[in-house]
Amino acid sequence: MSGVVVVKWGGGLITDKERLCSANSAIISSLAKVASQTSKKLVIVHGAGSFGHLKAKAGRLSEGEIEGLDQQSIIAEVREDMLLLNTQIMESLAMNGVDAEVFPPRDWAKGFGADFSGELPHHSGVTVVFGDVVDDSVQGFGILSGDDIVARYAIETPGVERLVFAIDGVDGILRVPPNEATPEDLIEVWAPDTEFEGVHSSNIDVTGGIRLKADRSALVASHGIEVLMVNGEHPKRVLDAIEGRPVRGTRFPPSNS
Repeated sequence: MSGVVVVKWGGGLITDKERLCSANSAIISSLAKVASQTSKKLVIVHGAGSFGHLKAKAGRLSEGEIEGLDQQSIIAEVREDMLLLNTQIMESLAMNGVDAEVFPPRDWAKGFGADFSGELPHHSGVTVVFGDVVDDSVQGFGILSGDDIVARYAIETPGVERLVFAIDGVDGILRVPPNEATPEDLIEVWAPDTEFEGVHSSNIDVTGGIRLKADRSALVASHGIEVLMVNGEHPKRVLDAIEGRPVRGTRFPPSNS
C-alpha cells in the first residue's frame, strides 16, 4: 500500500492575492493533474488567497470579536467565498479522475494555531481541507491557517511519508527577499540556525506568511517527517516532491530531536 503525503496548495499560488476572488485556473488544473498522477495517498490542504485574506483583513477576523464592527456578515461572505474557490478545486480534481471529498474546518475544528482542536477527518480517496474561519472559545472566532492544518495532518496521520508545500513563484525559502534573490540564494537544506528574510504582505495576509510555513515545517520535521517546499508553478517539481524524488526546493530533514 502506498504511503500518505500531505500537500499544501498555497493561496497565493492558486489565486491572484490582490484581485478579489480571482482563481488561477491554470495552476489549479496543473495541480489536480499531479494529484491524478501520483502513486501516493494524498491529503490536500489549500489556502485562501484572494478568496479569504482580503475580506478577512478588512473585517479584522483574525482578532476575534470586536465591538461595533459587523463581523458576522463578513464571516459569512468569507466562508461562502472559500466554498466558491473549493468548488473550482473539487471540479478540477474530478475532471482529472481524482476521487476526493472536502471537509470544511468550520464543521469540525475549533481554535487556531498548531494546537487547534477537532478530530481530523479522512476520506478513503483524496482528503481535501482548506484554511477557514472557525469558532474559538476565547475570542469567539478566528482564522485557522492551512499551514496549521497541514502540520497536524502530517504529524498525526498514520503512514505519512512527507509534507510538501507548493508555494507561489519561488523555488523555496530564500536567504533574501525574492526581488533581490539569485539562484544561489535558495536555502536547499534547512537547519535550526538558518537565517532568511521572508516577505510578508501584512496588508493582505491574515496568517503568518513564509515564516509560519517555516515554523510549521520545522515542527513537522522534528517529528521525524520530511518536509519539502517547491515552486508550485512547476507541476513536475510538485510531483517529484510527492514521490520522494530529488527536486529543486528547500528540504527540512526529518529528525526526532
